[in-house]
Amino acid sequence: MSRRPAANMTYECSLRTESRSTGGPEWLPASAYTRPMPAPPKSLIVPAVAAKPADAEAPISRGDRKLRTRAHLLAAALQLMGEGRGFGTLSLREITRVAGVVPASFYRHFRGLDELGLALVEESGVTLRRLLREARRTGMPPKDILRRSVQIFRDYIHAHRLHFMFVAGERSGGSALIRAAVRAEERHFIDEMSHDLRQFGLMPGSSTAALHMACGLVVTTMMNAATDFLDVPPDQPQLEREITENFVRQLRLIFLGARVWRE
Repeated sequence: MSRRPAANMTYECSLRTESRSTGGPEWLPASAYTRPMPAPPKSLIVPAVAAKPADAEAPISRGDRKLRTRAHLLAAALQLMGEGRGFGTLSLREITRVAGVVPASFYRHFRGLDELGLALVEESGVTLRRLLREARRTGMPPKDILRRSVQIFRDYIHAHRLHFMFVAGERSGGSALIRAAVRAEERHFIDEMSHDLRQFGLMPGSSTAALHMACGLVVTTMMNAATDFLDVPPDQPQLEREITENFVRQLRLIFLGARVWRE
């Protein structure tokens, strides 16, 4: 029995196909398997996109990395307090574990937990004071300024819920150092509000002492309203509207009384 050359076995096919004309079998020529495939249309060609290496991101500077780690530590403390923990019960190791950093790195940002708490108090007040000052400088009538300020305050509490839960809890308890920081932040609110009301002539005829006292009452009312807003269940918008309106009326009463106050 003769053996077919290896070259022929390479280029010939042992499969049969049906002839289109006769329906009978025919051998496919070797050229059917050796002829190059035609190039696809250009419209179907998708250009290859080179994969970016894992380290292709812009490098983070040392300063940015330090700020990011500091922010993670603050957020970790807020997260733990959001789970029902008091600030005084937190430990350094818990905070660094949640932040994803080693405990030793904590002291590159804060000298201790009290200093971290002071940073949280400052974060809670700086942006809010700026927003309220902007509302007072819009040139709106005093009645509209009051309502707008209350809306800003309410919305800011919702956006920074954990910060205000922390401030509300530490305002009357916890570390004496943090309580003092909360009171200092309240004084900043009072001083800035008194200055703006005097500068824009919103309380004409009121003495400096009366104006300062009225602003102190506003801030105290504001802090009490903060806990009211925090306690409103998310499925009770009507209750929140009632608290908002009551807050506006309380502020109006304070300023009406300040206008006729005499030493």
